[in-house]
Amino acid sequence: MSIVKKAVFLVAGLGTRFLPATKVQPKEMFPLVDKPVIQYLVEEAVDAGIKEIILVTSRAKRSLEDHFDVAGELEAFLRQHNKGHLADDVRRIAEMATFTFVRQHEQRGTGDALLAARHLIGDEPFAVFYGDDLVMGRESCLAQLMPIYERYRAPVLALTRMPPETLSRYGVVKGSEISPRLYKVEGVVEKPRVEDAPSDIIRIGRYILTPDILEFLERANRPESGEFHDIVAMEERMRSGGEIYGYLYEGTRYDCGDRLGFLKATVAAGIAHQEVGGEFQEYLQSVLKEK
Repeated sequence: MSIVKKAVFLVAGLGTRFLPATKVQPKEMFPLVDKPVIQYLVEEAVDAGIKEIILVTSRAKRSLEDHFDVAGELEAFLRQHNKGHLADDVRRIAEMATFTFVRQHEQRGTGDALLAARHLIGDEPFAVFYGDDLVMGRESCLAQLMPIYERYRAPVLALTRMPPETLSRYGVVKGSEISPRLYKVEGVVEKPRVEDAPSDIIRIGRYILTPDILEFLERANRPESGEFHDIVAMEERMRSGGEIYGYLYEGTRYDCGDRLGFLKATVAAGIAHQEVGGEFQEYLQSVLKEK
């Protein structure tokens, strides 16, 4: 049984890159075929042994709460029309974990969002999910991080390599490889110029944190305006002698907060879909032949 039992999902962002679609619909509810992005992420957490799901939302994200709630009227309708298997699927969404929702009143960054959930996290290790980062592979990204946390009892970041020309958009990791795919993190440089990047390895929005990270966040000096991010606490932990690890996970990351990334994820999910995957792949091949 996993010693990490809680996961915090940071899903309060406005999704401005997808306007006007996100005017009333959260980007986390955009479907990949027939399942919203947020459900893929929650299922990853549950499959890794997480029992408690905490979603940090905002005023415009009520549909996230509704999605993970029981829909009695819909279930009754489906059963009356001999679609009991669909009713079971809908019920399973609400029963796969316990769900708690807390609002981030202003979009003040990931550090502020974690502090909004501090009273729910308590004095326990916890997983963190950003709502944009979807990883597909044979083993889920979080499941690959769990054994490292269990061994070192220290924060573990999910890492991936990126082309040099893209590094200025990410937090680039400085560290040393201590075993295959496993790094001891020495620092993170946010959005560096290509020539200043310490490596080609970035952190993504998936990691396991220790509760002392919340204490570092509480003590940190917040900017009077602008965003306040979780990396502030991680850097302070490292300056205080604490260890942070990173793991180059196996799998493909899709940035579902980016239009092209979302399109790529849609194609990947469509090809992998049990019912329509084969026909969809044939369709894609036919389109390519016509070009």
